[in-house]
Order: sequence, then structure tokens, then C-alpha cells
Amino acid sequence: MRLYYHPASSCSRRVLMTAHHLGSKVDLVLVDLYKGEQNAAEFLKLNPNHQVPVLEHEGFVLWESYAIMQYLADLATGQTLYPNDAKDRADVNRWLFWCGQRFMPGVAILNWENSIKSLAGIGPADPVELARGEGLVIDAARVLDDHLAKREWMCDTGLSLADFAMAAPLADQHSAKLPIAAMENIQRWLKRIQALDAWKRAELGAH
Repeated sequence: MRLYYHPASSCSRRVLMTAHHLGSKVDLVLVDLYKGEQNAAEFLKLNPNHQVPVLEHEGFVLWESYAIMQYLADLATGQTLYPNDAKDRADVNRWLFWCGQRFMPGVAILNWENSIKSLAGIGPADPVELARGEGLVIDAARVLDDHLAKREWMCDTGLSLADFAMAAPLADQHSAKLPIAAMENIQRWLKRIQALDAWKRAELGAH
């Protein structure tokens, strides 16, 4: 399998954590987002959305990080990140969809305005967008913080794809200036994720 990725990409990071935890044999191919390699004609043949990650496996090309995570789990033997029971799997899926629809939009805005713009030399942060992003993150993070109040992991089955999906963008919480520092349940849960070997290896961008 071949994974096209960038280490600064939250979407790449969640897939890397999944691959590391499952022991998936993945060859990494760096797509330099800062050089615009995601816009190259050859890459667009893999993903017309101009985004990483993309997985290539035996002629099958798959984009969208949550779908890649699910695919890797389904290929693994004896894994517990993505349970087989219908209700347990639906619970994981619920949080994957929630992450994409409710949590990531605000996070993406703040990461872009507070971090990526500066790194890419695009210009200063837009105060209107900052206010919009902060509002979205606070609303979603309150739901997440309440959910984690008496939990070690996102789902009752234990560590799951939902944890990796949700934790991945929080590697940038300081550079993106996410307004979650005071949310104790999120921070406690995140420290548990950060202690995992999968997190450490994904942070190094190694495999």
C-alpha cells in the first residue's frame, strides 16, 4: 500500500496513527503542500480534490481520511479500533461523521488563519474569520468535553478510530490557537492519546 500524505495535515495524521496502531504496511509518499504538489496533474489523477491523504492499494485509489481509516481497519486481522458489532460500529461512525461535520470546520478555519497563512506567507489573519472559527470550535468542543467527562475514550468499546480522528487536529491546538485550553476533559483525554506509540510515530512522520 502507498499513502500520499503531508506531516502537517491533520487528515494525514489520523490515517498515520491508524496505520501505525494496526501495523499496516504502508509506503509513505510526501506531497509537499507548501510547494503546491497537490495541484500537479499527476496527483489530481489520484484525487481531484487537491487534498491528502490518498491511499493506493492494488490498483484501488481511496481518498477521504475517514474512509481510509475504515479501510485499513477492515483489512487488519483481530483489530479493535473499528468494531464488528453493528451498534458499536455505528457509535464509532457517529463520531467520525460528527468530527467531519461539526468539529473540523471551525478547527480548519483557525488553523488556516492563525498558522498556515503565516507559514505559507499568504498574509495576516482575518478577524471576521477568526471570530467565526472560534465560535464553531467552542460550540463543538463543549459537546466533546461533556461527552468525555466520565470516559477514557470516545466510545464504550475502548480506543477506536473515533479517538484518532478527533485527536489528530489537536496536535495543532497551540499554533492554531484553538480555544480549548480550559476544557479539562478534552485535555485529559488528549494526553492519553499523546502517550500512545501511534501518536508519537505519526508526529515524527515516520513509519
